[in-house]
Amino acid sequence: MKKTVLAYSGGLDTSVLVKIIKEKYDSEVIAVTVDVGQQENLPKIRKKAIAIGAVKALIIDARHEFADSYIAPALKANALYEGVYPLATALARPLIVKKLVDTAREYSAAYIGHGCTGKGNDQVRFEAAIACLDPMISVIAPVREFGLSRDYEIEYAHQNNIPVEERLVTYSLDENLWGRSIECGVLENEACEPPNDAFAWTLSPFDAPNYAAYLEIEFEAGIPVSLNNKRMLFAELISELNRIGGLHGVGRIDHIESRLVGIKSREVYEAPAAVILIKAHQDLEKLVLTKDLLHFKPYLETTYADMIYNGLWFSPLRNALSAFFDEGQKNVNGKVIAKLFKGNVNIVGRASANSLYIKNLATYQGHDDFDVSSSKGFIDIWSLPFKVNAMINNGAKPGNGNQVHAPENALENEELLDAAK
Repeated sequence: MKKTVLAYSGGLDTSVLVKIIKEKYDSEVIAVTVDVGQQENLPKIRKKAIAIGAVKALIIDARHEFADSYIAPALKANALYEGVYPLATALARPLIVKKLVDTAREYSAAYIGHGCTGKGNDQVRFEAAIACLDPMISVIAPVREFGLSRDYEIEYAHQNNIPVEERLVTYSLDENLWGRSIECGVLENEACEPPNDAFAWTLSPFDAPNYAAYLEIEFEAGIPVSLNNKRMLFAELISELNRIGGLHGVGRIDHIESRLVGIKSREVYEAPAAVILIKAHQDLEKLVLTKDLLHFKPYLETTYADMIYNGLWFSPLRNALSAFFDEGQKNVNGKVIAKLFKGNVNIVGRASANSLYIKNLATYQGHDDFDVSSSKGFIDIWSLPFKVNAMINNGAKPGNGNQVHAPENALENEELLDAAK
């Protein structure tokens, strides 16, 4: 019998697919769950897959690979889709696909299956990544191919004794180290505030403590390496920031998102660590990067975030952009102090051996190393093109009160330039 490697989350969609794939494709199912930091009972998920009918159910621990090889490059790029979404789900998809492809090769599977709908982004992310890694593997997408609705899946699960948690019926959930996404149900009414039962990681800011939490985060080459003077692996540091940030109501995101497939969707996320670290990282960059690099980098950050969102992690351009960000992060070393209070993150201090902030240049008091006598000449040179433009094109009046007109010949042009000096 043919084999299908199924991206298995244990949720409603993929649980019913274990049986549907066997029925519709005459194929055995190898369920693969990739641990990217989702706060779930993974042994329970594995047992569930076997009970439903999977011939094998694999749990692959990829938490540290996810943090070091996927989240870290995104953090260097301050990657936020549409300036808001830290790309948690989008970042995990290429890693999950990589593990699915490896498993398909190991077990000589004919197909890789996923539970994505025909309206979402993930179908593109899965299938584009598979095409990049192994274009010879066939992909099946039963939810899309047979138009399976959530109502149909719930009824199918009840008829086939497939256990489905009530929470998964109410919302469509996805989570990993970098964030948690919540969709469906009442959230599809874009005019209504998300109810508190949609959130699992974060307290409401109204219920958060009445005291502030101060966090000292140390970066080396753009990557956090310690929290409050305790060195930690990146994945562990993210988990701890999710805990602390969630306690203080940090990381709730509610916005209207432009999906890759061309529709608007209402998206709700929880991403405490991502919100804290991106804000801290951006602040440290302001301290250590030159003005030209600091001002140019956001243009590429937007492109980078779009590529991740659009499923192009394994593309040559994404790799090239990562090389640019790696080069630019060599001096992003130092410590940042973040203050968390009632859902807010404020950066209140920063220090770096690579700091370009020199107090004796910036100060308005005491000893000053800035030579103000140079300013007059700088301003004259800086503004000269605009002064000439005003005199020639805007009818500006020179010092003698005569109206300036466009020169009729080269000699007259020289006289006007002399007057501008």
